[in-house]
Amino acid sequence: MTWLSSPAHHRWLEQETDRLLEFGRASRVVDGGFGRLDEQGRLEADRPTELWITCRMTYVFALGALLGRPGCGALLDHGLAALAGRFRDAEHGGWFAAVGGDGPGSDEDAAKAAYPHAFVVLATASAAAAGRPGARALLDEALDVSLRRFWHDDAGMVVESWDRAFTTTEAYRGVNANMHTVEAYLAAADVTGDLAWLDRAARITERVVHHLARDNAWRIPEHFDADWHPLLDYNVDAPAHPFRPYGATIGHWLEWARLTLHVRAALEAAGRTPEPWMVDDAVALFDASVAEGWDVDGAPGFVYTVDWEGRPVVRERMHWVVCEALGAAAALHAVTGDARFDAWYATWWDYAAEHLLDREGGSWWHELGTDNAVSRTVWSGKADLYHAVQATLVPRLPLSPVLAPALARGLLA
Repeated sequence: MTWLSSPAHHRWLEQETDRLLEFGRASRVVDGGFGRLDEQGRLEADRPTELWITCRMTYVFALGALLGRPGCGALLDHGLAALAGRFRDAEHGGWFAAVGGDGPGSDEDAAKAAYPHAFVVLATASAAAAGRPGARALLDEALDVSLRRFWHDDAGMVVESWDRAFTTTEAYRGVNANMHTVEAYLAAADVTGDLAWLDRAARITERVVHHLARDNAWRIPEHFDADWHPLLDYNVDAPAHPFRPYGATIGHWLEWARLTLHVRAALEAAGRTPEPWMVDDAVALFDASVAEGWDVDGAPGFVYTVDWEGRPVVRERMHWVVCEALGAAAALHAVTGDARFDAWYATWWDYAAEHLLDREGGSWWHELGTDNAVSRTVWSGKADLYHAVQATLVPRLPLSPVLAPALARGLLA
């Protein structure tokens, strides 16, 4: 019996899901939305309330509600209310990046970015799958904004950001926002039944994985100009940027590997023939991440980034990278049956149990140093639960539909 097929391991995953959900309850902001938590699980009340965290926690509580965890439904509704009210820009459309502090619409918060707007789609689609009041109307609005403002059909990708009034777009283009848009569009396709969202997700995936990744030895370029020419030296002087680091980001190779298999499964479920490259490319991304990211500097753990020759740049270990490694290993094992993916899956849970799971303060340490002691170079505190909760659920669910719709259909193993 493999780890991934073990009922006993599934029970442990369920317990870890519940431990994480309990930790996240404190993130509720009274005025609306969800905030960052510190290392002891206390709300960092002096910070503005951010859209991306509010959406990711709304999504997490949608998963909790679908799992039948008492209290999660009320927290989900709290998040939806913030998206319908506090964050929503009734004048220009879309959602504010942050509220509180200087208030919505301040210079810092005025930009409308594809990254958090993808999470608006994911959160509202998941809430709609859970049958929450008002969720479907919010989802329809979010999809309209995404299609009209962010989707660029000629490129088959989304643009990065706009000013508040959607009059001027940033010259930068980023792969990270597109990656999360794929996840959001898959959820939208499952919930609405409109396969155009699946087609868009597949177009993004093909361009990033089968062209950008394959053409660059699987080191995915992340940063581009407005015409989609790569900016390989972008942020070379700020290599540890939390959202736009210099070089290639190991964790994203793993995330793209898993998402490629979700797209493939969704195409099969829709009665379409997936592209034959999808499994091979997902395996190649996985293998490259292990070869260049795992245990490459004398201690276990994934480095954060590498340069264009595959040499480590930022060596800190991020918890989310291990979460995505677990999800990619589970997805590849489900598709291929290859025992080596189960072996890596077991290795990384052992690593997480030893170094990342904080059994005293709760949740997972978000960053470790090269000695696997807690580090705070890129991330301090325990911002949200999105990656860790998914790591406990992906191994127990099919690849299509995606997580929330799958839970709604009773497909949890």
